Amino acid sequence: MTLPHDTSKLPQPRQPDLDKEPKPIDGTVRKNTTTGHIAQNTDENNGDTNDDLLPARSTVKRLGKLPEAVQWAVLIGSSVLVGIILHNAHIPAALLLGPMIVGILMGTNSATIRIPRVGFLAAQSVLGAMIGGSMTAAIITSFLDDWPLVIGITFLTLLASSFLGWILCIRRVLPGSVGIWGSSPGAASAMVIMAEAFGADARLVAFMQYVRVVCVVTVASMVANFWVSDSLPPGAAVAVQVWFPAFDLGNFGLTVLVAAAAATIGVLLRIPSGALLFPMIVVMVLHINGWLHVELPEWFLGLTYAMIGWSIGLKFTPSVLHHAAHALPKILLSIFVLIGFCAGISVFLVHFMGVDPLTAYLATSPGGLDSVAIIAASTHVDLPFILVMQSARFFMVLLIGPPLAKAVARFTPQS
Repeated sequence: MTLPHDTSKLPQPRQPDLDKEPKPIDGTVRKNTTTGHIAQNTDENNGDTNDDLLPARSTVKRLGKLPEAVQWAVLIGSSVLVGIILHNAHIPAALLLGPMIVGILMGTNSATIRIPRVGFLAAQSVLGAMIGGSMTAAIITSFLDDWPLVIGITFLTLLASSFLGWILCIRRVLPGSVGIWGSSPGAASAMVIMAEAFGADARLVAFMQYVRVVCVVTVASMVANFWVSDSLPPGAAVAVQVWFPAFDLGNFGLTVLVAAAAATIGVLLRIPSGALLFPMIVVMVLHINGWLHVELPEWFLGLTYAMIGWSIGLKFTPSVLHHAAHALPKILLSIFVLIGFCAGISVFLVHFMGVDPLTAYLATSPGGLDSVAIIAASTHVDLPFILVMQSARFFMVLLIGPPLAKAVARFTPQS
């Protein structure tokens, strides 16, 4: 008999015929008192069938049946609309949040379109160039002066995330060591690959990682919006963003060329997140030495933010959600506990280092580097300090995260 947890051997769920009473599989029949529909417990979802969702599935599937050109039109048009609404409401990183929200809604409603891998890598390379262009020699010097603090804060975050993942595992919320890998505060792609090599369910690890990204981005945007609105004096006007400024075409072309070349090398060398990290390092070196003037107009960055938002949102597919639905509440609880822990560390930075609260919060926010960088770039904060803290955490997750996850997994009972 196939165990309920082994979903890989089960047939795909069949579209319910809403005009007929479904036949029970395990002999248990339940009636939804709200809708009056009869539903049954099935092995496909461990008896957790949500009866209220049955009538909606036929409508949901229609989105995936639309031609891809129509799906792209819906994605782009809806993203522009939601992005404009959020931007006019002065929500930070509106051009990341809007497309990400639309992507989640379409992905969970069976949309079949996906951002091509080359498009996502290109967006990462542009973001890496933006981050590298924000670095200066003074920032590097500051990091060297404060490196014990930076390393210490990052290590505390890693310990906290590993502990939360271990709790998820020993409480049997998730199978095996999934909770440990999925709780890592950053380097999502690398964690998914490492987890699969270690025998964990890569789908659940990816689900946890991207739920964390969505939660962190949402909370960080809300905090940034509250802080910016609260810090403005009465009657003060919010600065108007110029989307199509005059720019140097030569510097723009050279910046894009360097970013593309560096991203290609990073991918070919199989560097984890090489499309983001290698352009960031190369552009930083060239910029600090005065060999490259980074030129990235706002409209171009907006397209980059949208591409990243779509890539994150469209990963939330019905199959992934069904696979992890029973664990979602506890996963969310662990994520918000980690966010709260990092917020507590930011209080330490405010009181003992004199860092302004919003800068401290974004600097200690548990990933991802690209999303937090976008939010920070759209607010009045100490962007270099945030990038130093986030970059240090990113590299430490890559270096220490996998060995730490393996060490914790050894003390975790396997399901």
